[in-house]
Amino acid sequence: MATGSRTLWKGAITFGLVHIPVGLHTAASEQGVDFDWLDKRSMDPVGYKRINKRTGKEIDKDNIVKGVEYEDGKYVIISPEEIAAVFPKTTQTIEIQRFIDANEMPFIFLERPYYVAPINKSDKVYALLRETLLATGKIGLAKVVIATKQHLAALVPSGPALVLNLLRWGDEVKTLDSLELPAAGKSSVSAAELKMAKQLVAEMSGEWNPEDFKDEFRLQVMKLVEKKAKAGEGKTVLEPEEESPRTGEVIDLTALLQRSLKGGGKSASKPAAKTPAKKTSAKTPAAKKAAPQRKAA
Repeated sequence: MATGSRTLWKGAITFGLVHIPVGLHTAASEQGVDFDWLDKRSMDPVGYKRINKRTGKEIDKDNIVKGVEYEDGKYVIISPEEIAAVFPKTTQTIEIQRFIDANEMPFIFLERPYYVAPINKSDKVYALLRETLLATGKIGLAKVVIATKQHLAALVPSGPALVLNLLRWGDEVKTLDSLELPAAGKSSVSAAELKMAKQLVAEMSGEWNPEDFKDEFRLQVMKLVEKKAKAGEGKTVLEPEEESPRTGEVIDLTALLQRSLKGGGKSASKPAAKTPAKKTSAKTPAAKKAAPQRKAA
């Protein structure tokens, strides 16, 4: 089971005038198998080239611009200055916009989880927020900027921890309008069918244990990798250096709660903006970083 350790981001949870310094730790890891492209004659990595798709010729990076397709075959060119002007500003805050009932969040919006841990002696304020969410059955909807990208996120209590789960924006989730689905309700199935289905579900029911479920393909491939590694064919991958963003200071909790309740902070009931920062990478011919090219399994 994946565990988080390195601090990936440092900042603070804010709501009203409350400020809780925290750090984010990865709560999940992608365990698929990566296949790098190699030159079989020399075992050299095979990287990307900047190729003009029409002429097939390699071009210099100075001749590459970023364009967004707005109609079939028609593009608008966006300059680096225009992109920089609309980039989300890094605030180092998990700014809670609203509290909602936990059961109102559809699973389809959940995208990537991070463990949230207190830093700078903020344990008491952290614990108060966690216990308040548990007692009220609420979760916090927040905005956060991570690596220059703005995200909508849900702050959720999970055991002794708070988990920040990045969410898909509302316009990224497709509707059900184009699907032909059976009508909801018991009328679409017979009582006998429902009874037998319930019996089968009861027989197959058990407790949740993540260790019971493995990626069999990955396990088999990694056994082969281990065998080949012992024969001297192992490769080494260096981890990138972690960044050390600034953190906030702990402020007296009781005073801030009192001032927030008196209207001194931002309203938690104000609807969050629905329009995210516009993506700039859609169908762009921009240069790709020179690195070993990966193929899907």
